[in-house]
Amino acid sequence: MKANMLEERLREFLKHRLAHSNDNAHDIGHLIRVANNAKRIMEKEGGEPLIIIASSYLHDIVSLPKDHPEKKQSSKLAAQEAVKILSIEFPEFPKELYDAVEHAIITHSYSANLPAKTIEAKILQDADRLDALGAIGLARVFYIAGMLGQGLFHHDDPFALNRPLDDKSYTIDHFQTKLFKLPEKMNTTEGKKIAQLNAQYLVDFLSKLSSEIKGDLIDTDEFIKDFFKEN
Repeated sequence: MKANMLEERLREFLKHRLAHSNDNAHDIGHLIRVANNAKRIMEKEGGEPLIIIASSYLHDIVSLPKDHPEKKQSSKLAAQEAVKILSIEFPEFPKELYDAVEHAIITHSYSANLPAKTIEAKILQDADRLDALGAIGLARVFYIAGMLGQGLFHHDDPFALNRPLDDKSYTIDHFQTKLFKLPEKMNTTEGKKIAQLNAQYLVDFLSKLSSEIKGDLIDTDEFIKDFFKEN
Protein backbone atom coordinates (compact mmCIF):
# COMPACT_ATOMS: atom_id res chain seq x y z
CA MET A 1 0.00 0.00 0.00
CA LYS A 2 1.43 3.39 -1.00
CA ALA A 3 1.40 6.28 1.47
CA ASN A 4 0.00 8.82 -1.00
CA MET A 5 -2.92 6.54 -1.85
CA LEU A 6 -3.61 5.95 1.84
CA GLU A 7 -3.60 9.70 2.43
CA GLU A 8 -6.08 10.39 -0.36
CA ARG A 9 -8.47 7.72 0.89
CA LEU A 10 -8.18 8.82 4.52
CA ARG A 11 -9.06 12.39 3.53
CA GLU A 12 -12.17 11.23 1.73
CA PHE A 13 -13.17 8.95 4.59
CA LEU A 14 -12.72 11.69 7.18
CA LYS A 15 -14.59 14.33 5.19
CA HIS A 16 -17.67 12.12 5.52
CA ARG A 17 -16.93 10.93 9.06
CA LEU A 18 -16.46 14.49 10.39
CA ALA A 19 -19.10 16.18 8.24
CA HIS A 20 -21.41 16.87 11.19
CA SER A 21 -18.78 17.50 13.85
CA ASN A 22 -19.01 20.82 15.70
CA ASP A 23 -15.39 20.72 16.88
CA ASN A 24 -13.67 22.97 14.37
CA ALA A 25 -10.42 22.94 16.33
CA HIS A 26 -10.03 19.24 15.50
CA ASP A 27 -11.57 19.22 12.03
CA ILE A 28 -10.25 17.90 8.72
CA GLY A 29 -8.15 21.06 8.37
CA HIS A 30 -6.34 20.28 11.62
CA LEU A 31 -5.70 16.71 10.50
CA ILE A 32 -4.31 17.83 7.14
CA ARG A 33 -2.02 20.37 8.82
CA VAL A 34 -0.75 17.78 11.30
CA ALA A 35 -0.09 15.34 8.45
CA ASN A 36 1.79 18.03 6.52
CA ASN A 37 3.82 18.91 9.62
CA ALA A 38 4.61 15.23 10.15
CA LYS A 39 5.71 14.73 6.55
CA ARG A 40 8.00 17.75 6.79
CA ILE A 41 9.62 16.40 9.96
CA MET A 42 9.80 12.89 8.47
CA GLU A 43 11.91 14.23 5.59
CA LYS A 44 14.56 15.21 8.15
CA GLU A 45 14.12 12.50 10.78
CA GLY A 46 12.98 9.38 8.87
CA GLY A 47 10.17 7.03 9.86
CA GLU A 48 7.67 4.70 8.19
CA PRO A 49 5.34 6.80 5.98
CA LEU A 50 2.32 4.50 6.37
CA ILE A 51 2.47 4.75 10.17
CA ILE A 52 2.91 8.51 10.07
CA ILE A 53 0.08 9.10 7.58
CA ALA A 54 -2.36 6.78 9.35
CA SER A 55 -1.65 8.14 12.82
CA SER A 56 -1.67 11.77 11.68
CA TYR A 57 -5.12 11.53 10.11
CA LEU A 58 -6.66 9.34 12.81
CA HIS A 59 -5.10 10.74 15.98
CA ASP A 60 -8.22 12.76 16.89
CA ILE A 61 -10.85 10.34 15.60
CA VAL A 62 -12.07 10.37 19.21
CA SER A 63 -11.55 13.80 20.78
CA LEU A 64 -13.40 14.49 24.01
CA PRO A 65 -14.01 18.17 24.92
CA LYS A 66 -11.33 19.95 26.94
CA ASP A 67 -13.62 20.12 29.97
CA HIS A 68 -14.74 16.47 29.77
CA PRO A 69 -13.86 14.49 32.95
CA GLU A 70 -12.42 11.66 30.82
CA LYS A 71 -10.40 13.94 28.52
CA LYS A 72 -7.14 12.15 29.34
CA GLN A 73 -8.63 8.95 27.86
CA SER A 74 -9.20 10.55 24.44
CA SER A 75 -5.96 9.35 22.88
CA LYS A 76 -6.47 5.77 24.09
CA LEU A 77 -10.00 5.71 22.70
CA ALA A 78 -8.80 7.29 19.45
CA ALA A 79 -6.07 4.65 19.08
CA GLN A 80 -8.57 1.83 19.51
CA GLU A 81 -10.96 3.41 17.00
CA ALA A 82 -8.13 4.04 14.53
CA VAL A 83 -7.15 0.38 14.44
CA LYS A 84 -10.80 -0.56 14.00
CA ILE A 85 -11.12 1.85 11.07
CA LEU A 86 -7.95 0.57 9.43
CA SER A 87 -9.07 -3.04 9.74
CA ILE A 88 -12.55 -2.41 8.31
CA GLU A 89 -12.16 0.49 5.86
CA PHE A 90 -8.53 -0.13 4.83
CA PRO A 91 -8.08 -3.92 4.97
CA GLU A 92 -4.95 -3.76 2.80
CA PHE A 93 -3.16 -1.64 5.44
CA PRO A 94 -0.40 -3.87 6.88
CA LYS A 95 -1.63 -5.46 10.10
CA GLU A 96 1.92 -5.61 11.43
CA LEU A 97 1.84 -1.79 11.64
CA TYR A 98 -1.29 -1.61 13.83
CA ASP A 99 0.67 -1.57 17.09
CA ALA A 100 2.91 1.26 15.89
CA VAL A 101 -0.08 3.35 14.80
CA GLU A 102 -1.80 2.67 18.11
CA HIS A 103 1.29 3.67 20.11
CA ALA A 104 1.74 6.90 18.14
CA ILE A 105 -1.87 7.93 18.70
CA ILE A 106 -1.95 6.99 22.39
CA THR A 107 1.19 9.01 23.14
CA HIS A 108 0.44 12.07 20.99
CA SER A 109 -1.73 13.70 23.65
CA TYR A 110 -0.22 16.48 25.79
CA SER A 111 -2.69 15.88 28.61
CA ALA A 112 -2.03 12.11 28.66
CA ASN A 113 1.67 12.86 29.30
CA LEU A 114 2.95 9.54 27.93
CA PRO A 115 6.43 9.09 26.41
CA ALA A 116 6.73 8.52 22.66
CA LYS A 117 9.05 5.54 22.14
CA THR A 118 9.21 5.28 18.34
CA ILE A 119 10.33 7.85 15.78
CA GLU A 120 6.83 7.87 14.28
CA ALA A 121 5.27 8.59 17.68
CA LYS A 122 7.80 11.35 18.33
CA ILE A 123 7.04 12.89 14.95
CA LEU A 124 3.28 12.80 15.54
CA GLN A 125 3.69 14.43 18.97
CA ASP A 126 5.71 17.25 17.44
CA ALA A 127 3.46 17.65 14.41
CA ASP A 128 0.32 17.93 16.53
CA ARG A 129 1.89 20.37 18.98
CA LEU A 130 3.09 22.61 16.16
CA ASP A 131 -0.57 23.23 15.30
CA ALA A 132 -0.95 24.86 18.74
CA LEU A 133 1.66 27.51 17.90
CA GLY A 134 1.99 30.30 15.34
CA ALA A 135 -0.99 32.02 13.70
CA ILE A 136 -3.03 28.81 13.49
CA GLY A 137 -2.37 28.05 17.14
CA LEU A 138 -3.42 31.57 18.10
CA ALA A 139 -6.70 31.19 16.22
CA ARG A 140 -7.34 27.75 17.72
CA VAL A 141 -6.70 28.75 21.33
CA PHE A 142 -9.28 31.53 21.17
CA TYR A 143 -11.75 29.33 19.31
CA ILE A 144 -11.51 26.67 22.02
CA ALA A 145 -11.74 29.30 24.75
CA GLY A 146 -14.95 30.58 23.18
CA MET A 147 -16.40 27.07 23.14
CA LEU A 148 -15.58 26.73 26.85
CA GLY A 149 -16.89 30.18 27.74
CA GLN A 150 -13.54 31.38 29.09
CA GLY A 151 -12.57 35.01 29.52
CA LEU A 152 -9.84 36.55 27.38
CA PHE A 153 -7.64 37.78 30.23
CA HIS A 154 -7.62 38.97 33.84
CA HIS A 155 -8.35 42.70 33.59
CA ASP A 156 -6.21 43.75 36.57
CA ASP A 157 -3.23 41.48 35.85
CA PRO A 158 -3.53 40.17 32.26
CA PHE A 159 -0.20 38.33 32.20
CA ALA A 160 -0.24 36.92 35.74
CA LEU A 161 2.75 38.93 36.89
CA ASN A 162 1.45 38.95 40.47
CA ARG A 163 -1.16 36.18 40.65
CA PRO A 164 -1.37 32.42 40.14
CA LEU A 165 -2.03 31.25 36.60
CA ASP A 166 -5.61 30.14 35.92
CA ASP A 167 -6.11 28.91 32.36
CA LYS A 168 -9.55 27.54 33.20
CA SER A 169 -10.74 31.15 33.53
CA TYR A 170 -8.38 33.19 31.34
CA THR A 171 -7.27 32.27 27.83
CA ILE A 172 -4.05 34.26 27.94
CA ASP A 173 -2.91 32.23 30.96
CA HIS A 174 -2.89 29.14 28.71
CA PHE A 175 0.08 30.59 26.85
CA GLN A 176 2.17 30.17 30.02
CA THR A 177 0.64 26.94 31.33
CA LYS A 178 1.12 25.09 28.03
CA LEU A 179 1.96 26.86 24.79
CA PHE A 180 5.30 28.38 25.79
CA LYS A 181 6.39 25.00 27.18
CA LEU A 182 5.98 23.23 23.85
CA PRO A 183 9.33 24.09 22.21
CA GLU A 184 11.34 22.48 25.02
CA LYS A 185 9.15 19.38 24.88
CA MET A 186 9.72 18.75 21.17
CA ASN A 187 11.29 15.40 20.31
CA THR A 188 12.92 16.22 16.98
CA THR A 189 15.42 18.84 15.85
CA GLU A 190 13.13 20.02 13.06
CA GLY A 191 10.11 20.17 15.36
CA LYS A 192 12.00 22.20 17.96
CA LYS A 193 13.27 24.67 15.35
CA ILE A 194 9.77 25.37 14.02
CA ALA A 195 8.25 25.46 17.52
CA GLN A 196 10.72 28.08 18.71
CA LEU A 197 9.97 30.27 15.71
CA ASN A 198 6.21 30.02 16.11
CA ALA A 199 6.30 30.47 19.89
CA GLN A 200 8.03 33.80 19.24
CA TYR A 201 5.00 34.79 17.13
CA LEU A 202 2.85 34.33 20.24
CA VAL A 203 5.26 36.43 22.33
CA ASP A 204 5.01 39.21 19.75
CA PHE A 205 1.22 38.96 19.89
CA LEU A 206 1.20 39.30 23.69
CA SER A 207 3.50 42.32 23.57
CA LYS A 208 1.10 44.02 21.13
CA LEU A 209 -1.89 42.99 23.21
CA SER A 210 -0.30 44.48 26.32
CA SER A 211 0.20 47.83 24.61
CA GLU A 212 -3.39 47.90 23.36
CA ILE A 213 -4.73 47.05 26.82
CA LYS A 214 -2.84 50.11 28.09
CA GLY A 215 -4.33 52.27 25.34
CA ASP A 216 -1.34 52.37 22.99
CA LEU A 217 -2.63 51.13 19.63
CA ILE A 218 0.66 51.65 17.78
CA ASP A 219 3.63 50.25 19.67
CA THR A 220 4.46 46.96 21.39
CA ASP A 221 5.28 46.43 25.06
CA GLU A 222 8.98 45.61 25.23
CA PHE A 223 8.74 44.70 28.92
CA ILE A 224 6.24 41.92 28.14
CA LYS A 225 8.35 40.76 25.20
CA ASP A 226 11.44 40.53 27.41
CA PHE A 227 9.47 38.93 30.26
CA PHE A 228 8.35 36.01 28.12
CA LYS A 229 11.76 35.61 26.52
CA GLU A 230 13.26 35.18 29.98
CA ASN A 231 10.51 32.89 31.23
